[in-house]
Amino acid sequence: MKKTQENIKIIPLGGLGEVGRNMTLLEYKEAILIIDMGLRFPEEDMPGIDFIIPNISYLKNKEKNILGIIIVHGHYDHLGAIPYLIEKVGNPPIFSSALSRGIILKRQEEFPRAPKLDITVVKDGDKIGLGPFKIEFIRQNHNIPGNLGLFIKTPVGNIFHTSDFKFDKEPINDLPTDFKKLKEIGEQGVLLLMSDSTGAEEEGHSLSEKTIEQNLDKIFKQAKGRIIAATFASLLNRVQQIISLSEKYGRRVCVEGYSMKTNVEIARNLKYLKIKKGTLIEAKEAVNYPDPKITILCTGAQGEGQAVLMRIANQEHKFFHFKKGDEIIFSSSVIPGNERTVQYLKDELYRQGAIVYHYKMMDIHAGGHAQIEELKEMIRTIRPRFFLPIHGQISMLVKHGEIAKGLNILEKNVIIAENGQIINLSREKIFLEKKTVPSNYVMVDGLGIGDVGEVVLRDRQMLSKDGMFVIVAVVDKQTGQVRGSPDIISRGFIYLRESKPLLAETRRKVIDIVNKTTGSGRAVNWVYVKDEIRNKLGQFLFSRTQRRPIILPVVIEV
Repeated sequence: MKKTQENIKIIPLGGLGEVGRNMTLLEYKEAILIIDMGLRFPEEDMPGIDFIIPNISYLKNKEKNILGIIIVHGHYDHLGAIPYLIEKVGNPPIFSSALSRGIILKRQEEFPRAPKLDITVVKDGDKIGLGPFKIEFIRQNHNIPGNLGLFIKTPVGNIFHTSDFKFDKEPINDLPTDFKKLKEIGEQGVLLLMSDSTGAEEEGHSLSEKTIEQNLDKIFKQAKGRIIAATFASLLNRVQQIISLSEKYGRRVCVEGYSMKTNVEIARNLKYLKIKKGTLIEAKEAVNYPDPKITILCTGAQGEGQAVLMRIANQEHKFFHFKKGDEIIFSSSVIPGNERTVQYLKDELYRQGAIVYHYKMMDIHAGGHAQIEELKEMIRTIRPRFFLPIHGQISMLVKHGEIAKGLNILEKNVIIAENGQIINLSREKIFLEKKTVPSNYVMVDGLGIGDVGEVVLRDRQMLSKDGMFVIVAVVDKQTGQVRGSPDIISRGFIYLRESKPLLAETRRKVIDIVNKTTGSGRAVNWVYVKDEIRNKLGQFLFSRTQRRPIILPVVIEV
């Protein structure tokens, strides 16, 4: 009899076809291993949405099959959805580095009703067994300490998951890439390589953090005023550079911004950050020091409205205001979609006399992701039979796939997949199933998880574009006729005082619609009456204004 072919299913619920929201399932028979549980931030056309998280409906009634969750590093796009989803998947054990654990637990404090988490700390070289999966953790350079690649031995074959990575021979606050270990993994035989694709469209090799430090040193050396450095709160290697340079040039450091303070506190307690005694001071103390002796390390490099840098620029910060001669360092690239807000912020800083440095002027920021030459080196070192690009937009995944084919991986052995697709992996082949699993956006708004769907989002978009128009008609219960003149409320549509002729015509229209639909003497279907008002009034208002507000008819029987 022919032996049944054993397969592993790889199911991405987020992170493929997008940057962020990383979550992938490995499923062998009934056993499920989860890699990451991340979030992504909303786009400009998602008013009111706080975060977007993965759809985990595929895991419903499979909670007992989940062996554990592995978190590869401490960025929110890899762990930020844990408070929202962990209870729904049965609160399985979590495995992460010490820094990732600290960030997870600190965030969990914001959710007092969430269950207590079972987190095991793992480090480079540690090995664990979870059912059919034997996992070894491999240190990888990124822009946050405690980043781990995963060498996973399965009954089908070996899988290597790179995590987000780059090859940095001179990193800051970290050890260089262990190429010897990567070579050993390749020599053991890797069936499938799952590799970070975020930098797949970038030529050459990513910048070393040593280069960044040298350029930052030039700024610190010549600076005559305060230095205000803005970067991502999660970019702890850059935070270390700025603190170390401040100490080198005799500056005290004021850390501002909730997320920045939180991450610095966690990393310092875990000894990931090296800070001399007396270096850190509070904002209220900074006014007692001369400007050349102060560094302000803060959030806001993306132009966020409530972040520290924007609040200082808008004169809204309690202790700090910009002054001529301040030197501002934007030590981050601009996330797509934030260009306008960052430009506004830079213009405001120049207007107030500040000196601004950003990554387009000099190399003061390096991303945490491998570029084309590093991606090639990873593939050559690991020498996989099958290749699955992960972590990136479709264009990035496709480009990464082309890189792999150019290194003699057969076209049929390269899979470009999207969220929700089921990838089948056996010793002989890799292929996509025809069926898919739900992977659409689940939106978080305040305490609501998933209660904002496409209809609600569309209504919010309409409200933001054309506003709302409420018409209140009081109807006599006996006669079915409108009493008096309907009341009108307009928000974001028209200014009532300047639109009296339009409002008068609108009231007449409503009276006419109600009287016609209720005048037959039969029982009145008020749902139908409201629909008639909404539809006919919508057509009328569009013909007069070329706008489509949300129309809310209110009919009161008396």
